[in-house]
Amino acid sequence: MNRKHQDIIDQLTLQEKASLMSGKDFWQTENIDRLGIPSIFLSDGPHGLRKQQAAADNLGLNESFKATCFPTASAVASSWNLELGKEIGEALGKEAIYEKVHVLLGPGINIKRNPLCGRNFEYFSEDPYLAGKMAAQYVQGIQSQGVSACVKHFACNSQELRRMNVDSVVDERALREIYLTNFEIAIKEGKPWTIMSSYNLVNGDYSNQNQHICNAILRNEWKYDGVMVSDWGGEDDRIKGLLANNELEMPFNDGDTDREIIKAIRDGVLDESILDDCVDRVIDLALRTDKNLKESSVTFNEEENHKLAQKAAEECIVLLENNGVLPLSKEKKIAFIGKFIEKPRYQGAGSSLVNPTRLDKVVDLLNENPDINFIGYEPGFHLNGKWSKGRAARAVKLASDADVIVAFLGLDELSEAEGIDRVNMKLPNNQLRLLDELFKLDKPIVVCLFTGSAVELPFAKRVDGLIHCHLTGQASANAIVNVLTGKVNPSGKLSESYPFFYKNYPAYNYFHKNENTAEYRESIYVGYRYYEKTNTDVLYPFGYGLSYTEFAYADLVLSDKGASFKIKNIGKVKGKEVAQMYIGLKKSKVFRAYKELKGFIKVELEPGEEKEVFIPFDDYSFRYFNVATNKWEIEEGDYDISIGGSSKDIWLRERHHMKGTTNVLPYEEKLCPSYFSGKVTDVPDKEFAYVLGRDIPEGKLKFHRKKRIVVNYYTTVQQLRWAQGWSGRVFGWVIRTAIKFLKKTNPKTANTLIMGVYHQPMRGLSRMTGGAIHWEQLDGLIMMFNGHFFKGLHKFRLEGKKLKKERKLAKKAAKQA
Repeated sequence: MNRKHQDIIDQLTLQEKASLMSGKDFWQTENIDRLGIPSIFLSDGPHGLRKQQAAADNLGLNESFKATCFPTASAVASSWNLELGKEIGEALGKEAIYEKVHVLLGPGINIKRNPLCGRNFEYFSEDPYLAGKMAAQYVQGIQSQGVSACVKHFACNSQELRRMNVDSVVDERALREIYLTNFEIAIKEGKPWTIMSSYNLVNGDYSNQNQHICNAILRNEWKYDGVMVSDWGGEDDRIKGLLANNELEMPFNDGDTDREIIKAIRDGVLDESILDDCVDRVIDLALRTDKNLKESSVTFNEEENHKLAQKAAEECIVLLENNGVLPLSKEKKIAFIGKFIEKPRYQGAGSSLVNPTRLDKVVDLLNENPDINFIGYEPGFHLNGKWSKGRAARAVKLASDADVIVAFLGLDELSEAEGIDRVNMKLPNNQLRLLDELFKLDKPIVVCLFTGSAVELPFAKRVDGLIHCHLTGQASANAIVNVLTGKVNPSGKLSESYPFFYKNYPAYNYFHKNENTAEYRESIYVGYRYYEKTNTDVLYPFGYGLSYTEFAYADLVLSDKGASFKIKNIGKVKGKEVAQMYIGLKKSKVFRAYKELKGFIKVELEPGEEKEVFIPFDDYSFRYFNVATNKWEIEEGDYDISIGGSSKDIWLRERHHMKGTTNVLPYEEKLCPSYFSGKVTDVPDKEFAYVLGRDIPEGKLKFHRKKRIVVNYYTTVQQLRWAQGWSGRVFGWVIRTAIKFLKKTNPKTANTLIMGVYHQPMRGLSRMTGGAIHWEQLDGLIMMFNGHFFKGLHKFRLEGKKLKKERKLAKKAAKQA
């Protein structure tokens, strides 16, 4: 490797090199002033800056500086507007550099495999092509301002439960086509300067030290030359991490892993040249971003960014149902029902939580709006899910005087949060019960929906209007009112499928099934790929969304370069249409989806206007990953090129022949018939093992004896209930009891405790405490939890004294130097 900064590396001591591989505190890297290596600042978040004011934490406990809260990724993906993604990225970059942040930790691009994942609001889509394309634009926008974007979480991090020690067991084909293609596009087209590894294991090894995904694919195949940073406290084996080119461990750990690195080099376990390569990339990132920050004269205008947030929100909103009630008529008396009208649901919870520069509320926009004949507002329900007879009665009374009822329904912020997964796919029962009472009035009802992921909508075909508002940031109120009144014509399209019920999901039987593993048995059949393969009806298909106008498609012409066709606005108002290109091969000898998204374009048209548009083929259009040749291949055949307004609404279709690149087939159909049929909701072990290419790892918790486990570095606090030693069981009981109590008195803090402590593995007690508990002391704790209380306590105290003495000697040596 040709290092950029060999002259600096030659002057570094081994101790200094090691120190550059981890943070000096919670958010900053180490600096070495004598050689001009600056410290750089890393900060959340993906839809708004979260630079903390006081003591740092990664859980969102401490308040951050005010910043623009843009729509979340789940919302922006529904705009299908790549230019908008880049604009948001530019604004995020400006705010970051203004606040002296060098690395912005976003965007998050994991696949929305299952709707219950608590962090789905931070992710773009169930489709890797859409997620990757949108992420690339975010990255370009952020880095255009001199700030590093940080694409995360690499990889297969599609659940929050036990995220720090669950093993994502996924076959190579699904890994490459579904769970890595999004990252591949983001990295090749966006060229991020940093990427963040995920907490989980991937096929038996932690992602940050996984040689296959980090070296073989990321570095060697994709030629990534930036810095990989661990998720906070997500480093497992530091030496294995460096061998996988995971350069930067965050946060600081008071020198624990510095000592591990030095020892590994002195013992010949780690070649110093590998460390030097990692040091070179960290130095390059530090010098590059620090130079950009010092030379920048960027300022940001709060009002302009707020307007951009509103513009983005308007493009994200998806119209799902409209029986002629929308836009609202000025002649109709309108009653507004729902707590979200005065307490907006505009973002999720966790490390991405933004302290907004301002927050618009719908309730403040109604009284003086000339386009709405507003007769009143009632909250109707409590956000904690409790039924209120009085609130419901007042809401019904108000609604009885209206011509049209507008109800704001959705999930509260405690239901969609980092570190926890949802327990079901339903809206709160008190909201559904209130809606049933409103239906009894037999009046037109419009529902505005606020969620970061899919929910069951049993009322969808009973309402007269249904608007999916997503979580659209601090300026969502004006955007929603503008869509309701017709000032803005909705142009969003769903970036994930909406089935009728949770049991319709292909991963329904596998999600949270095991303690130690997450089995991706459905393989490539995620979202619409599964529904279309099995002819399963859904409530709303992927890519679906209505408009206040209509569009007609015509004249599809194919060439070797792509597809051209015409779109015409045949309605009476200006509108935007998202034209989508899907490609499929019906007569395939390889199991595959019926068709897959391979291109899209958003077009704005005046009434009666027609435009000819072109969607190009690219490197991703016809390929599939062949596990027999271990390469991307093209299967020879006549491919259907389908053009339409959603995955289901296809208006144009033609065939295009492609020559094949190999005759080697990866699978025998008789050995995996479930995958060839797409019926993957209950795949037998034998078939999954065949497609996986190895034995299925044990997913159940291993008991040493009846209801007792041997505690190790990977045992979670939650699992301590089965510890051999009484002290471990007591420790776990204390945390469980605190959570139960807080769920009743302070649910937000309870969620934070679940996220940051309850599912934390033992190693996290060292990696995340900033030196409060050192690795050697952790061994003592584990001894105690395994039944050797006094022996463990002695080691814990002895190691603490040793380290205290070492610190004093180090400080003394530093002063003398």
